Amino acid sequence: MEPSRTDRFEALARECLEPLRRYLARRTDAETAADVLGDTLLVAWRRFDDVPPEPLPWLYGVARNCLANAERGVRRRARLGARLAAQPVETPTGSDATDLHEALERLTDTERELIRLWAWEQLAPAEIATVVGLTPNAVSIRLTRARQRLRELMAARKSGDLAGHEGS
Repeated sequence: MEPSRTDRFEALARECLEPLRRYLARRTDAETAADVLGDTLLVAWRRFDDVPPEPLPWLYGVARNCLANAERGVRRRARLGARLAAQPVETPTGSDATDLHEALERLTDTERELIRLWAWEQLAPAEIATVVGLTPNAVSIRLTRARQRLRELMAARKSGDLAGHEGS
């Protein structure tokens, strides 16, 4: 009986795992190497029919491409971080921040997510609908209600009257 695809892949992985690990360890940090090794094996599994009889050079090429993708991702995240760091962020301070945080915590998970997508990510209802999997109309209605509930909770917090405003 011929070995299954899984058996053949496991044999390939056993044969090539250490050489691939060393290849990646010489080129990047340990965490990235482990991630890229996993990506490399995933590509090998998906394209197992393309693996040549001498698999190691082919796998080195896959690992090289996966590492390049990982490095591009790191650079993109660094650029995004720099852009975000350069943008001024207006956040409430002192008791206003505490009031807002506590009021947000009293909202339902859905209400909180809608508010955050609208206020923090500055998404329109149609865009929020894409994120949460609702219709734009449903998002508009729920967002209006969530904003009203947040206003009521903030007002109750400022007046010290939270009775009857327990979150669900």
